[in-house]
Amino acid sequence: ELGAGEPALLFIHYWGGSSRTWDPVVSQLSESYRCVAFDLRGWGGSERPAGGYGLESLADDVLVAADELHLQNYVLIGHSMGGKIAQIIGGRRPPGLKALILVAPAPPTPLDVPEEQRRAMLQSYQTRGGIEGVLKILAERPLSTELRQQVVDDSLDGAPAAKEAWPLQGMTLDIASVATNIDVPTVVIVGSADRVENEAVLRRELISRVRESELVLLPGVGHLSPLEAPSELASEIFKLVAKVSARRI
Repeated sequence: ELGAGEPALLFIHYWGGSSRTWDPVVSQLSESYRCVAFDLRGWGGSERPAGGYGLESLADDVLVAADELHLQNYVLIGHSMGGKIAQIIGGRRPPGLKALILVAPAPPTPLDVPEEQRRAMLQSYQTRGGIEGVLKILAERPLSTELRQQVVDDSLDGAPAAKEAWPLQGMTLDIASVATNIDVPTVVIVGSADRVENEAVLRRELISRVRESELVLLPGVGHLSPLEAPSELASEIFKLVAKVSARRI
């Protein structure tokens, strides 16, 4: 947790990440806003219970955190899997939520990925070599040696049940009806070179379902924009939060 100023910004990381995935972005935004990033259960330093890794349960965790931190005026920012969790929360319309910023989010409809491929994804997160191979798909821009090591360490360190839940359950969960219930300004930010989520699918499956939504492209950026292009992403978030805040005056 860094910084001060409202609305607070609450960050949710991707499958395989942790709160520190957001560090390069938070370091810039915390100059103007209170920024809170935490480890989802099973990742980073959070507890690793036997169960409770479904997206609905993770959404519950986020809302408990918001309540415990007394966030009464906040913007929720979710990346990839975290973006799908953010959609669930937005559909619940919790008090205090002022906007959603979805960074390369998984769409609300089930991803059309065969089970065999999803199990292969899970397997790739069991070894250093497998994660290095996945990074070639996730990142379009080269990451520093330190950031590459961070991605590998965070992914390897995830609890087995946390690793399994997303590819075997979360990816195929249909929350389309939940997304249509979102009633706060929503911005989708995606890299033009993202090979996991892309503009066309997100416009069709997500933007079309959320009444007050727009899409922003980051040129030449892949799926890991918080690490690949933190300054560009922070700049877009800053502009969008300022825009939402101005509308409320």
